Amino acid sequence: MTQPVTAGVAKVVLQLATGQRDRGWSVSVVCPAGWLADQARESGIDVNPWQATRGPGPASMGEVTRLRGLLARLAPDVVHLHSSKAGLAGRLALRGDRPTIFQPHLWSFQSAPGPLRDAAAAWERFAARWTHQLVCVSDDELAAGRAVGVTTAAEVVCNGVDTDRLRPVDRSAARRGLGLAEHAPTAVCVGRLAAQKGQDQLLSAWPAVLAEVPAARLVLVGDGPLADRWRTTHPVAALASVRWWGHSDAVAEHYAAADVVVLPSRAEGMALVPLEAMACARPVVAFDVGGVRQSVGGAGAVVPAGDGAALARAIAARLADPALAAREGLLGRRRVEDLFGSDRVHERIATLVEKLADPEVAR
Repeated sequence: MTQPVTAGVAKVVLQLATGQRDRGWSVSVVCPAGWLADQARESGIDVNPWQATRGPGPASMGEVTRLRGLLARLAPDVVHLHSSKAGLAGRLALRGDRPTIFQPHLWSFQSAPGPLRDAAAAWERFAARWTHQLVCVSDDELAAGRAVGVTTAAEVVCNGVDTDRLRPVDRSAARRGLGLAEHAPTAVCVGRLAAQKGQDQLLSAWPAVLAEVPAARLVLVGDGPLADRWRTTHPVAALASVRWWGHSDAVAEHYAAADVVVLPSRAEGMALVPLEAMACARPVVAFDVGGVRQSVGGAGAVVPAGDGAALARAIAARLADPALAAREGLLGRRRVEDLFGSDRVHERIATLVEKLADPEVAR
């Protein structure tokens, strides 16, 4: 069960549902209409519509009531809740009556503004009584939960990617296919255009990149709630070197076209973008937020969160030195193959589900 139904969380849910279906399990996805529901249906997975907004609000109690009836009808052996909104509604609906896994994909208190942060942390402590198994996608995410007093039994299961689907591809061919300048040093940023993802921080750092690499190009792939504002008001948005691509269903082609992939996020659990880029043998430059060091390792540069000057230097260094970028890209490909393959994730989650579904398995 999940809300949101796009981007990284939705990809993880689809991966897990497909993998469990392939194991012969009866799998149902509960989510609002959108990309995830469409993709799951196309994959032959049962989808149960659940009307719910992305964040909490006046409609939340109605969402919980509808969810309680839906889950009573489905009568699952185990419920796996993905993201803070599903974690809120699902645990209020179930209240521990069925084995429940909660996977935050970034704690609610890490992205909540001001006074809501303390309230969100208090909720997570309270809701732990209705959580039979906590799954965190990085060591950082688990540490953040423990720091606010969430004591639920927990496992770290890092995100994974399909290394057969995401592979190194010729850069020139990818650029020709996308209509990008074939020889221009190119940085690519993939993600929802929202405050958490921090593209405004990358834009602010971009003039410093141009000062070092005047021919550099930046491609922003994605859409989101702040797209119009940033495109019309950010001082750098109209530069000829900045390309606002918008939504794309073929992000692998953008990774292949990149000399370096940038993750300027303000907060993450463990982002898929670095793993996807590394699977395509592209180096990553990212702010040091949740899960980034654990995922990137030496396959790029991890700089202090919010340090735009350091971000710009790291991007420029890789755009100016293709040999460095190529070495880091190959290291990233090997790292993903060794540590972050999707099959490894499926096995870890399947083991946890089986233990909850049949306590005898755990003995």
